[in-house]
Amino acid sequence: MGLTGIIFIERIFDYPKPDPMNEMMLVVLAYLLGSIPTSIWVSKTVFGIDIRHYGSGNPGATNTFRVLGSKWGAFVMTVDISKGLIATSLYVLMPFYLHNELARTNFMILLGMAAVIGHIFPIWADFKGGKGVATILGMALAIQPIVALICILVFLITLFSTRFVSLSSMMAAVVFMVLILFIFREKETSYRLFAIIVAIMVVATHQRNIGRLLHGKENKAPLFKKSRKKQE
Repeated sequence: MGLTGIIFIERIFDYPKPDPMNEMMLVVLAYLLGSIPTSIWVSKTVFGIDIRHYGSGNPGATNTFRVLGSKWGAFVMTVDISKGLIATSLYVLMPFYLHNELARTNFMILLGMAAVIGHIFPIWADFKGGKGVATILGMALAIQPIVALICILVFLITLFSTRFVSLSSMMAAVVFMVLILFIFREKETSYRLFAIIVAIMVVATHQRNIGRLLHGKENKAPLFKKSRKKQE
């Protein structure tokens, strides 16, 4: 291949770096996606209640399982996972990231964390949201689908064997960190750091649940039961 052909190919794949303003717009969009208060909208639209006034008062998938039942709990969890998946995948709107693995991974983590922050501090719900576990899972699905699928399996096995959503979430988070650091030996420092932060954050945000689990007072998810409104 002649020099002209090589230069032509390099120009095709040498995408210019994205405009920081466009990157910021995608980060803001990721935050807004994460801010969608799924459980609140479902509880108000379908049941005519505000889930924040029932159960633990937390507008996340865990409390939705307890208050609205397995059907709507699964729905809310699926939507919250999708928020993280879609937000993290917004990088496809910038060709530069399609051909730069390191830059892509870093930007995906940034987008995903924006969605998680949106879920925890949603602009649509007075900045009072859930714990972000499902959204983190969606983020992981976009970045490392094999690891995420293993974590989903761990979550489901723990959930169906114990019926504790909180314990299932913590188990999945810890397994995620172990897989990234020791099994798959992910090379990207940012991703390794992210895995550690996720495990610490999920366990830290479940301190009250841990206390209830140790004292045998943690509520179990009503799997395969009809929706209910339970006041604690």
